[in-house]
Parts: sequence; C-alpha cells; structure tokens
Amino acid sequence: MPLFLKAMLSWLLFPVYVWQGLALRRSVERLHPPQGPTSGYFGPTALAADPEIRLLVLGDSAAAGVGVEQMEDSLAARLAERLHVVSGLTVAWRAVGSNGAVSAEVRDYVVPNIARDPYTHIVLMVGTNDVKNFHRLKRFKTGFGGLLYSLRARWPQARIVWSPPVDMKRVPALPRGIATVLEMRADLVRKLGARLCLERGAIPSVSLPRVEPAGFSRDGFHASVEGSAYYAGHLVDYVIGDRLALNFAKDTSTASS
Repeated sequence: MPLFLKAMLSWLLFPVYVWQGLALRRSVERLHPPQGPTSGYFGPTALAADPEIRLLVLGDSAAAGVGVEQMEDSLAARLAERLHVVSGLTVAWRAVGSNGAVSAEVRDYVVPNIARDPYTHIVLMVGTNDVKNFHRLKRFKTGFGGLLYSLRARWPQARIVWSPPVDMKRVPALPRGIATVLEMRADLVRKLGARLCLERGAIPSVSLPRVEPAGFSRDGFHASVEGSAYYAGHLVDYVIGDRLALNFAKDTSTASS
C-alpha cells in the first residue's frame, strides 16, 4: 500500500484508536525504571578508566530499562556485555532514558543535559511514543531529524544507531484494532526515520524480528529480561560496525601499552 494511502487510512481509523486506547490506558500497569546503577563497564578493571568503547543508550522507556527489575538486565547493560564478548574490548556503558519521551523531548530536554563524555557508540531508542501519541509525520520529522543533528553536533565521531519501533501487531498488551492502526503509523515512522538516518549520518537497524510474548514484561508492552537480551543480540552487529576497525583499535591499544 502506498505510504500516503496508509497514512490516510490510519487517520480514518483514528476513532478506533481513541476508543480502545482509553480502555487500554486504564488497564495496563505502569512500570517504573529498574533499580541499580545506570552505568557500568565490561572488561579488565585496569582499563575501566579508559575503555575502547563508550556506549550511550539513549531515548524513551526502552533506553531506561523499563520492564526489568534490575538495571543489569536492561538493554544497555546486555548490549554492552555483547559488545565486549564480540570485540574483546573494554566497554563502558550508560543508559539515559525517559519514560514516555518522544523524539522532540529527547532532543530538547535530555541531550542538552548529558555530560560531554567521549561516547564512541550511541544507540537511539525513540519513535514508539511518537507512534503511540499519533504524531503527524511532519512533527516526527522535525523532532527526530533535529535529534539526529544534535547528536551528530555533540558527538561528531560517534557511530549512531537507531532502533525503530517493533511490529505493533505482535505487542501482547495491544488489542487487535489499536495494534493494526498503530502498526500503520509505525511503518510510516520506520520508513521516514530510516531515510532521515541515512541523510544525517546515522545507521537505521531493521525492526526487531521474531517478536514473541516471552520477550515482554508483565505489562505486555516493555521488554522482559529475555527480551532485553534478545534485543541486545539483534543490535550488536549494527553497533559494532566494521569489526576490522575495532580489531585495529584493539591492536593499536595493545601495541602502545
């Protein structure tokens, strides 16, 4: 279906979204961010002060780790662990997420308050709330596009990876009607977001495959411990990029020590 027809159809179905959405809001449990430190590292203790990879996982509740009980089970920590295992390098990680945040809010209120640590890799977990809040594509383009610009200006050398929204029709908490409408919106956001990434120096990943109920927490919306680990495995190749470059960095670090 052409994108403009999909956008038009999603707006025609907006009453379904509102009707089922109000009931859903009353019934779904609102989870809190997990306990534990929002930063850490994997690798030799001696290299913790000067890690080869500095990972920032930034965005909405997915970045904040909502859905798990302990921060060590969150996407950020599990992804850092996978990066360390795959590359053999020391990985420092930090998670900065805000529950319910849309792209423009991350751009305006989160990024300006992050310390200018020399992050080498940034994973962007935004877009789901833009879909859920039924933002028009023009609004998403302004918010998400501006977010990419701000990240590139603040960390010009970092590898930036965007993880787009999952298939809304596979999210257990969503009734069929609202899931169908939101998936139309999500498809539009994925396509526009991927285009903006390619135009503005970021890497879009494909949407998470094999979305299964076991991957969701008890609210049926956020990732569980198993889901976070699976998500990390999905993203690691996008984040690590050119393994030859990482191996070169490792060899150079060894030679100079």
